[in-house]
Amino acid sequence: MPLFTPLARSLPATVPFVGPEALERRMGIRFAARLGANESVFGPSPKAVAAMAEAAAGSWAYGDPELHDLKHAIAEHHGIGPENIVAGEGIDGLLGYLIRLAAGPGDTVVTSRGAYPTVNYHVAGNGAALDFVPYRADDHEDLDALLERARRTRAKLLYFANPDNPTGSWHDGAAVERLITELPEETILALDEAYGDLAPASALPPMSLMRPNLVRFRTFSKAYGMAGVRIGYAVGEAATIAEFDKVRNHFGVSCIAQAGALAALSDQAHLRETIGAIKAARTELSHIASRCGLTPLPSATNFVAMDCGGDGVYARRLLDAILRRGVFIRMPGAEPLDRMIRVTVGRPEDHALFERALAEALAEVDKPEAVQVAG
Repeated sequence: MPLFTPLARSLPATVPFVGPEALERRMGIRFAARLGANESVFGPSPKAVAAMAEAAAGSWAYGDPELHDLKHAIAEHHGIGPENIVAGEGIDGLLGYLIRLAAGPGDTVVTSRGAYPTVNYHVAGNGAALDFVPYRADDHEDLDALLERARRTRAKLLYFANPDNPTGSWHDGAAVERLITELPEETILALDEAYGDLAPASALPPMSLMRPNLVRFRTFSKAYGMAGVRIGYAVGEAATIAEFDKVRNHFGVSCIAQAGALAALSDQAHLRETIGAIKAARTELSHIASRCGLTPLPSATNFVAMDCGGDGVYARRLLDAILRRGVFIRMPGAEPLDRMIRVTVGRPEDHALFERALAEALAEVDKPEAVQVAG
């Protein structure tokens, strides 16, 4: 008799992302610049580092399974109640819990083709079906098409990121509020705001806007610079958030992570300084793309998507050539977004390494003839 369920046996043994460490082992190199995972090279608040170091000394004890202090601090930060918050192992972990709660075999989850792939991973792992909507011609997620598809399929979940990964694009808050208002009551909107700290204020509906079928996700991984700590949170109506307690790993957030997030949240001056550094670095990356003949997309994140001017095959060849030169970047995996490469902002020395690697890759890789003529 088989040891595992039919669903488990049907799934590929895969992960949504191939990490830079795996690429280094596979390629036999060491990356000199790590610009592919949308981490913040500017690091966490020194207060967070000190708090985590102090908490490490007491890590013989489990962290508070109710995350009481952290939830109350987040609630105060946003002007909502602690009952509206659940904290977990980053947005990835919390998305997994929501999908487990809301979608099973026979259910449909709607997302954009080429959007954040961890959603697809969790949906497949829970036996639900994925339905994809193409991006608009301007490389924005198509809110009208997502809404129509959710209605037509009677989707249990609709995933939408604002600002978006992998394009860096964003919608204004009024458009997002319309999506929230017009979504069928039977469909939960998973609103991923991982890059919300970096977005224009006009892109974010007020956190006080709540619906039973709305769950918003935030993280300490991006602007707060704590990707390796694995800490994020979801916000929603109290009854909706209470459902997470039925399935979450109650000891999943360590005492170290809780202490670090608390300290990071208290240091808004450091956050503002980091956001300023990210915006300046984002501008410099866009200039590098333009100098090298690529088209940078406007971005409200800590990365810049760059249109390489060809197709997915051409962009992949450029990507491979850049990786071989010791610079870790990524590219979207689905057409037509796969004509781009995606580069995380870094320090000046990181950008210099990337610009040199990109220039050498462009000289090495032949551009498709049709694209050359069109240009």
